[in-house]
Amino acid sequence: MLSIMLQAANGAADGAGRGGIMSFLPFILIIVILWFLMIMPQRKRQKETQKMLEALQVKDKVVTIGGIIAEVAKVKKDTVVLSLGKDVQMEVRKNAIASKLVKEDDKPAEDKK
Repeated sequence: MLSIMLQAANGAADGAGRGGIMSFLPFILIIVILWFLMIMPQRKRQKETQKMLEALQVKDKVVTIGGIIAEVAKVKKDTVVLSLGKDVQMEVRKNAIASKLVKEDDKPAEDKK
């Protein structure tokens, strides 16, 4: 009788242990899906933007996050001097540049893909 009760208790404990882990499986699956759908593409975009900012050169046409289209006059460590027209220049931080324009149509590079 005692052995039957011990076997029943062990079986219940084994089932509860597996059920506990299995109850967390949907949450783990949701986190993995969110990682691949949201976090990975964002990291890829950040890396591409960083490469674009590091590759900026004088005479490149850029668009700022405020929508200003200008030509790069000088590249410094953390800032860029933009030429807006004849004798009009402004200095902005590099992270204020949204995209680099393609020379052929002056359309943003990401629209050309």
